[in-house]
Amino acid sequence: MSTPASSQPNRRLTDAELEAYLEELLPSEAMAAIEHELRERPETLRRLSNILGRREAGVHSVGEIWRKHRLSCPDRQQLGSYLLGVLDNDHANYIRFHLDEIGCRYCQANYADLRSQQEETQELIITRRTKYFQSTAGHLRHTP
Repeated sequence: MSTPASSQPNRRLTDAELEAYLEELLPSEAMAAIEHELRERPETLRRLSNILGRREAGVHSVGEIWRKHRLSCPDRQQLGSYLLGVLDNDHANYIRFHLDEIGCRYCQANYADLRSQQEETQELIITRRTKYFQSTAGHLRHTP
């Protein structure tokens, strides 16, 4: 997604940026910049109201449908494979681009959740191994 107009004074926000704002698909800095512009420019607020009116009337653009159904987002299995480093380079590069450059908050949240689960799993494995070792330490024979 491009940089919001409020961070580029001579550029007007696109409808796609406003639609992404409504879906909360933008990075937090971009969301804040658009919110600032909405407060400062009544014309932008009117455009946003028109977009909402179109949506409520059931009129959707291809871009809106694409974003709403997250057609470009990897699923959790793909994100998990990316986390494990088992994807081919092209697929891994796309997911990295989607997470880092596009900044999809939905996928970033899923990825963070998977990463925290992986970290918890590693901690549980270490804890379990330690308990097994401690519980069997007295039963092992020491042979010289």
